[in-house]
Amino acid sequence: MGLTRTRFSAEPPPPARPRCPWTPPEVRLVSLQRWMQAVVVHPGTTERALRASPAATYLKPGRLETVLLPSRALTAAQRIAIYQEMYPLRMRDALASDYPGLEHFLGEKFGDFVAAYTKAHPSMGYTLNRLGDHVPSFLGRQRQLRSRGFLKDLARLELAISEAFDSEEASVLQAKDLEAIPPAQLGRSRLVTVPSVRLIELAWNAGDYLDTVRDENHQHPKPRKSQSFVAIVRRKYSVYRFRVSQAAFLVLSDLKEGRTIEFVVQRALARQGSRRASAEDFSGWFRSWAAEGLFSGVRKFVKK
Repeated sequence: MGLTRTRFSAEPPPPARPRCPWTPPEVRLVSLQRWMQAVVVHPGTTERALRASPAATYLKPGRLETVLLPSRALTAAQRIAIYQEMYPLRMRDALASDYPGLEHFLGEKFGDFVAAYTKAHPSMGYTLNRLGDHVPSFLGRQRQLRSRGFLKDLARLELAISEAFDSEEASVLQAKDLEAIPPAQLGRSRLVTVPSVRLIELAWNAGDYLDTVRDENHQHPKPRKSQSFVAIVRRKYSVYRFRVSQAAFLVLSDLKEGRTIEFVVQRALARQGSRRASAEDFSGWFRSWAAEGLFSGVRKFVKK
């Protein structure tokens, strides 16, 4: 399933950094790093990249060989061109790794999306792990984009999966450990969720679509409005996601925010409609969530 005649609008690029003084041929390391980044991330030809601002702010194009020597086979410009021409491919690979569902849905238009997104949000760190952090908000601004709401939800779900995978490892509370705590003491305590836990409320069938991405023989569902509540957690080196009811989602959200179990239970019982939990729900929920590895421990409530 792809998009037709879709153009992605990028935000204006970051303003040029102020001129950093240097004395040729010696260029300060920080200026050299900023110059190289400006050249590498610039779209178009390497010649244009070398002459464009902010690269020219740090180094005039005619002085390229004062910081980069030619090799036996390549000129200085050709050497820097290797990095500049590889940049779009690296960005595409990084975003496709974190957003396989988005790549699958956009099809041939995924390259246009990568170009527009990385122009608005160029890689600024030493790692590409967090390159795609702004994808959901970026898609939300694409008013001309077909199925924008669905794509934003799909990106939110895939970003949560990526964040869960990159989270710190933590010990897991076992169900038997939870059951061994006296009820009165447990009620005054807080359940600590593991760092990887993510809770996502979706308005579209993004989860159903993501389930079919790796199965090319499966019929992929068309975007449609469908509310769902998803819990995500990493166990060892795998990320798991599962649906929960709205009532369970609200309980998990309160627990993740550090509220006491007693407060969470009372609040859940007082809600109305599908948001309300029954007294019988909690033992099953806590046992299931502990088995899923959602909690790392119990912390006593200390009143300040």
